[in-house]
Amino acid sequence: MDKVRYGIVGLGNQGTHYAVKLFGAGKIENGVIGAICDIDPTRIDALREKGDFADIPAFTDYRAMLDSGTVDAVLVETPHYIHPEIVMACLARGIHVLCEKPAGVYTKQVREMNEAASRSGARFSMMFNQRTNCVYRKMRELIAAGEIGALQRVTWIITDWFRTQQYYDSGNWRATWEGEGGGVLINQCPHQIDLLQWIVGEMPVTVRGFCGYGRWHDVEVEDEVTAFFTYKNGATGVFVTTTGETPGTNRLEISGTRGKLLCDLSTGADHTLYFYRNATDTLEHSRTATSGFVRPEMEIVKVETDGLNLQHAGILNNFTNAILGLEPQAVDGREGIRGVELMNAMELSGWNGGEEIALPVDEERYLAELNAHRAVSRLKTGGNKPVVDTTGTFGPS
Repeated sequence: MDKVRYGIVGLGNQGTHYAVKLFGAGKIENGVIGAICDIDPTRIDALREKGDFADIPAFTDYRAMLDSGTVDAVLVETPHYIHPEIVMACLARGIHVLCEKPAGVYTKQVREMNEAASRSGARFSMMFNQRTNCVYRKMRELIAAGEIGALQRVTWIITDWFRTQQYYDSGNWRATWEGEGGGVLINQCPHQIDLLQWIVGEMPVTVRGFCGYGRWHDVEVEDEVTAFFTYKNGATGVFVTTTGETPGTNRLEISGTRGKLLCDLSTGADHTLYFYRNATDTLEHSRTATSGFVRPEMEIVKVETDGLNLQHAGILNNFTNAILGLEPQAVDGREGIRGVELMNAMELSGWNGGEEIALPVDEERYLAELNAHRAVSRLKTGGNKPVVDTTGTFGPS
């Protein structure tokens, strides 16, 4: 094939963004839209009014689209619970699939999806666009090379996700256990939660989560979280997030025995990556120092990066070119389970008073407690509000 024909399933904010701002703007060099799909026909009509989409086949049932022969690959842009269902339907038909974050709501369904991916000859990826950010890529590279020494502490304060009540009221599925499966963890933070393990190169071994449910909004799910991690070498981590704070902060600091990496991506901050590099390893210095207060010599280095931050278009172009055999695939979709595991651990701990949760999470326990919350979930009325332009709301780009 010369061009990969994409089907977009779900024409809400994100699906519409891809259609109009990426495909419609010619930013996907070797891909075209082959079909569009949404269970709500008004969404299809609304998209047709936004660009040259009049002749593109449209469906209200994604299975009919998959069986139509109009697509080679699919973008999954639906509410979270049905991500694995649609991904598995694609994989069973040998259709390549790129799934929006998160991979799913609970690890049991994501594990089944991953098993299907391992059996299929089709490609599977996740839209982890923040992995394209040069700052995060460089941090991962430095840590993997041993530049910061033994891991000591990971701290990420990301509180610049401010959302109004109108945002939560814009969709009848938003901010409900039944419709979304969670709040700030599963909606705003999947990229950061993925990056926590991707940059550091390992998962924590235990998690404690302290969640505020409806702390700042009229919602039933968490809109504020403080979580504590422990790692296999005894290092610790703190993750703080909320949708109720403004102006908020986006500051990631990773410390090791040879120094710390710091990037502050808050609005108005210097987005440079800094390496506070120790001249000697902290532990070795502590053992050999002849004074009780002397610290290792330290220099502050402005870390050079390649400056690239290709975001959604970068992931989509890479996936397209991988299908065509032009370059290696950057993101294995099966890695999506790691972020879901961390989200599940924080949520399970939050439901149980900050209980320490060992990883991997007890999948059956988590699903049982999630379903108990779903059983009493408050159903919204009034339907979904019109699609809005989400450009600039994805975080640093």
